[in-house]
Amino acid sequence: MFTRKAEAVWEGGVKNGKGVMKLGSGAFEGKYSFGSRFDQAPGTNPEELIGAAHAGCFSMALALILDTSGYKVENIHTRARVSIDKVGDGYKITTIELDTEGLVPGIDEQTFLEKANMAKKGCPVSMALTGVDIRLTAKLAKMAA
Repeated sequence: MFTRKAEAVWEGGVKNGKGVMKLGSGAFEGKYSFGSRFDQAPGTNPEELIGAAHAGCFSMALALILDTSGYKVENIHTRARVSIDKVGDGYKITTIELDTEGLVPGIDEQTFLEKANMAKKGCPVSMALTGVDIRLTAKLAKMAA
């Protein structure tokens, strides 16, 4: 079993405060604020980090599924768009849209889509986010001639 760590420090009130989030590995540290979360101010936000985690997890899960099915993966590029919306008196992450493109020789579009849907359902981050509507668009990249 692996336990990964992260931490955040917040100073001040919600609208004029500021914070720092960092990964336990030291690979990332980013400032965040009300403005970087709910407007266009510089900095990061929890939703970006969830999106990065989901895109990374999904890409690895898809590579695993393709590998075990006998395909040689050259590249999987996944983008995640995480939407946070006002719901009732608070906010909720309502939708995560995964948009993935794979460079996988010898696979057809339908099989790639089936494997991508398996990855969407089976990646640990998807399973952790079962209360969120997760949508997937998957396509094969064009092979160079």
